Amino acid sequence: MERRHFLRAFGSAAALGPLLGSGLLRPGPVLAVDFNRAPFEAKTAADVLRLTGTAAAEATRDIFLKVPEVAENGASVPIEISSNIPGTTRLAVIIDKNPLPLALQFNFGPEAVPRLQTRLRMAESSRLRVVATAGGKHYTVFRDVKVTVGGCGE
Repeated sequence: MERRHFLRAFGSAAALGPLLGSGLLRPGPVLAVDFNRAPFEAKTAADVLRLTGTAAAEATRDIFLKVPEVAENGASVPIEISSNIPGTTRLAVIIDKNPLPLALQFNFGPEAVPRLQTRLRMAESSRLRVVATAGGKHYTVFRDVKVTVGGCGE
């Protein structure tokens, strides 16, 4: 097996060497998908809503949000979200009192089920809001989460 791996690696290097040497094959920068960075760098929830164009989101009961009312550890707050709104293409989580309020944003394809489960970091007790985008409209749901230190209060 070792000889076979050596020959394969040597053959690849022998084939790519002249291409690299002649300049036909040049290494270049690899770029990830470009995205709107400004909402993730915003310092207030109002700025996030303005920058994402979701300030006029209407309240709905069609977004399922499961988050504890009292989180014993702000470094790891479990959250579960799903949207029953047809055509949901984006879910965003905004934590009002975090230093950077936009905690996460997921984009979904047209056939995907808009559902996610994760853990968030919350700096202090705050309002947590989920904003869903579907069919060019925005919908939201809120929950107030109290962050305690070891379950003993703030």
